[in-house]
Amino acid sequence: MPKNKTHSGAKKRFRVTGSGKIMREQTGVRHLNEHKTSTRKRRLSSDVVVDAADVRKAKKLLGR
Repeated sequence: MPKNKTHSGAKKRFRVTGSGKIMREQTGVRHLNEHKTSTRKRRLSSDVVVDAADVRKAKKLLGR
């Protein structure tokens, strides 16, 4: 049986923590930043846990 391939788009977007949670970056900090407050940009810069509804799909794409 052939090996499963990791989805290359998913490996760029998600990371798995040591405890097995899947993390993602937040949206809204890539461009049009000059009118956003520093507080908002700082809050958006941190990673968040992937929503429970999407965990199964993300794990499949990551080959886990």
